[in-house]
Amino acid sequence: MRGSHAPSLRTIVARTMRDEIRLERGSRVLCACSGGSDSTAMLHALASLRRELGIDLVAHGVDHGLRAEAAAELQIAREVADQAGVPFGATLVDVQRGGNLQARARSARYDALRDAADRAGAALIATAHTADDRAETVLLRLLRGSGPRGLAVLPPREGDRIRPIVRASREDVARHLQRNKLSFANDPSNLDTRYARVRVRLELLPLMRTLSPRIVETLAALADELASVKDAPDPLRTLGRRQRAQIEQALSHGKTARVRVDDCKEVLVRLSPTGPVLTEIVAPRAARTRS
Repeated sequence: MRGSHAPSLRTIVARTMRDEIRLERGSRVLCACSGGSDSTAMLHALASLRRELGIDLVAHGVDHGLRAEAAAELQIAREVADQAGVPFGATLVDVQRGGNLQARARSARYDALRDAADRAGAALIATAHTADDRAETVLLRLLRGSGPRGLAVLPPREGDRIRPIVRASREDVARHLQRNKLSFANDPSNLDTRYARVRVRLELLPLMRTLSPRIVETLAALADELASVKDAPDPLRTLGRRQRAQIEQALSHGKTARVRVDDCKEVLVRLSPTGPVLTEIVAPRAARTRS
């Protein structure tokens, strides 16, 4: 646990915005706000930094139509935005219950946020992912068989999304809410262990902390280190017919395929639930010499 002199959430956000996200002065940002703890803290911290950062803020919430409490939670977000002098809007979307609910709700949410950002003239959308969210996502990707590219998750800036509190822990968020006496809502789905993310959050990560107290920081650092891999060209896209046949033959026998991609390196490929995944780039085996 961090000591009493840990940097404040405001300091963490200012540093992340200045050193990693690097917005131009005059940029308009739409803050995605649900009324929950993380987005409430993010909105409050960003609002307090508007002049220092030279940015303009609007806030927006999305009601997925899945819980009756959502409207009241968005009202909490609206009140926080009003107190901070940030314009607030909301969108009601229709997400039907059924399989893959969280993924479908997430897709509908981002579509609504992008529409709201376009209407508000905001080029960027700020989401309230924390370092803990990032660690959970790395573990979820590992459990689903992702390779290095898939583990470079939730960077501070990605396309039209920014994550101002991604360098902050949930403890940092809790302290900020308490210090500033901010109201927020608790989403009961965050305790529903039918969802894999919730089980990672409530069961797997606490167990890992008993073995490595800084596991969240370790997993976030891993995601940072793999960012260069994610941005590099994908060797699998340049494979020829013979190489693909080698991969398919190996994978059909449940083995890891090893194929040459150019004159200086080979790749190891294995099968995941979503298809072939590059697991490692390795030096080629030394050529056999004839006696």
